[in-house]
Amino acid sequence: MRLHSMKSTLRLILWAALLLFAAGWLLAASGEGDRKQALLLTVSDAIGPATGDYIIRGIERAGRDEAELLVLKLDTPGGLDSSMRDIVKAILASEVPVVTYVHPAGGRAASAGTYMLYGSHVAAMTPATNIGSATPVQMGGGFPGLDDGDSRPSRSDDRNGRNAEKVESADDATGEDDAAVEAGDKSEAKAKDNDEARRGETAMERKVLEDAVSYIRGLAERFGRNADWAEEAVREGSNIGAREALELNVIEFVAENLEDLLEQLDGHSVRMAWGEKVLDTANIEVVRVDPDWRTNLLAVITSPNIAYILMLIGIYGIIFELSNPGAIYPGVIGAISLVLAFYALQVMPVNYAGLALILLGLIFMVAEAFLPSFGILGIGGMISFITGSIILWDDPDLNISLPLVFGTAIVVGVFSIWVIGRLMRLRKITPTIGRGEMIGMIGEAREDFDRSGRVYVHSELWTADTTEPVLEGDRVRVLAIEGLRLKVEPVSDDATASIESRS
Repeated sequence: MRLHSMKSTLRLILWAALLLFAAGWLLAASGEGDRKQALLLTVSDAIGPATGDYIIRGIERAGRDEAELLVLKLDTPGGLDSSMRDIVKAILASEVPVVTYVHPAGGRAASAGTYMLYGSHVAAMTPATNIGSATPVQMGGGFPGLDDGDSRPSRSDDRNGRNAEKVESADDATGEDDAAVEAGDKSEAKAKDNDEARRGETAMERKVLEDAVSYIRGLAERFGRNADWAEEAVREGSNIGAREALELNVIEFVAENLEDLLEQLDGHSVRMAWGEKVLDTANIEVVRVDPDWRTNLLAVITSPNIAYILMLIGIYGIIFELSNPGAIYPGVIGAISLVLAFYALQVMPVNYAGLALILLGLIFMVAEAFLPSFGILGIGGMISFITGSIILWDDPDLNISLPLVFGTAIVVGVFSIWVIGRLMRLRKITPTIGRGEMIGMIGEAREDFDRSGRVYVHSELWTADTTEPVLEGDRVRVLAIEGLRLKVEPVSDDATASIESRS
């Protein structure tokens, strides 16, 4: 009886311990789920398709996890306009407040980074960082990699020179007055020159500039930031540091580190698409989200030089597979490379005229091996290939390395002409094995026949057809093979000797 009572007591203790453990686990899980989170993304490179994919997926994750906010730690020299606009669209549509924080000290939010900072719900910077230089790069114009902005005088410089000549010619008559006129002309020319720099010199430059100004002013007005300085950063490429940005109402906070920023954000009200939200960042958990393999892969294949090389590998892999069916390896490697290259071309601003010139250049260089053009096709192909490679990308930030372009053009041209020419020469060589080997061989008739009889060729006895009478022992030449029968013709002893001497 006493033993039974002890067992019952032990069971009750075990059940109570189990219930307490379950209750504690549920409470811990509930507390874990209710704990506030801040997702932290880090961008420390140029803004491109890979960066855009990383940030947009991070914003989507923050929405799914119902995070309190998302902090984008930013240090960028700028990047693609298309990727920047995709990021800003995602930020504006986000259900979670996005805080863009220029960090670490010495970092910057230049060019595209300025637009991203202005388009965020909260803008913050670390001391010793800067923001600005938001002028569209296309305003520079010129050949990629070359700066010809100072190589030719502007219209205002010409006017300045002409006015100076006029002043000099009248110098003897009015010395002091001419100096005043010259100073006035210079100041007027300078003002006009500054106005041209602010507005753009061509219609296309003005369109790009005015579009960028309107875009960044709209972002500034949405979040109550300094729109005038934003326009100045676009038109004149102005830069300011963190403290000055705070004074000019370009940003909301200057923070030494992330902990300092989160402390300042507590209780701050932000404007969302659906209304106002007050941030609660006290004791918030920071969850770091690093770029995954997908982002790293995108960063590699969307590099202009890598995409360019993948495209060439893909094109030549397909060419070699078509010229030698069944090789398999060139076709497989070429198909994979071409798909990756097409993906990279799809996510980057491609100039299709450049792509067409590259393909045309490759066709010309391959055709050089087939047609007697005396080098015209080869030279034209290299020129087309180089020109297409240089203008392949519409964005100046995506220039391909010029040494890579010229080196590849030379290698591709020489390789194409040599390989295709070698293949053509191989096709003209007489086969040494198989049925084709017997064409042109000399045999001996083993009987007299007018139309059909037996001949001895290649150590084998064949049935042969002829259009001329053949006597036993005569020499015959194989003209063709039709099934298991030969077509032959009689040959003289002189022709036989000539054939044997050549062989």
